[in-house]
Amino acid sequence: MNDRQREYFRAKLLSWKDEILRESKLTLQALQEENVNHPDLADRASSETDRAIELRARDRQRKLISKIDAALQRIEDNTYGYYEETGEPISLKRLEARPIATLSVEAQERHERREKVYRDE
Repeated sequence: MNDRQREYFRAKLLSWKDEILRESKLTLQALQEENVNHPDLADRASSETDRAIELRARDRQRKLISKIDAALQRIEDNTYGYYEETGEPISLKRLEARPIATLSVEAQERHERREKVYRDE
């Protein structure tokens, strides 16, 4: 991977991170403003469900930010763009689709299957 490509992915990752942080701030503002006590039990339950879903989404995005930070660190270390398991270069198409990728599609699928098995137990 050349310097121009590394800089492209650095900018892409930083932009993605900024977008996530911006959305998070908006969510926090909305949650703070919506601190309404609904008199109707069904409305309250619906509101709490919406809030829980939103907080779960934000938690996933928090984890995504740590993966973005790790990818940015790999760019700094000149280890970005190589598979974790084999050390082989990751295709630019794969990085374009998933700039935080560290595993091949096959390895990622194996990882997800193992994760699902552990979750189901």
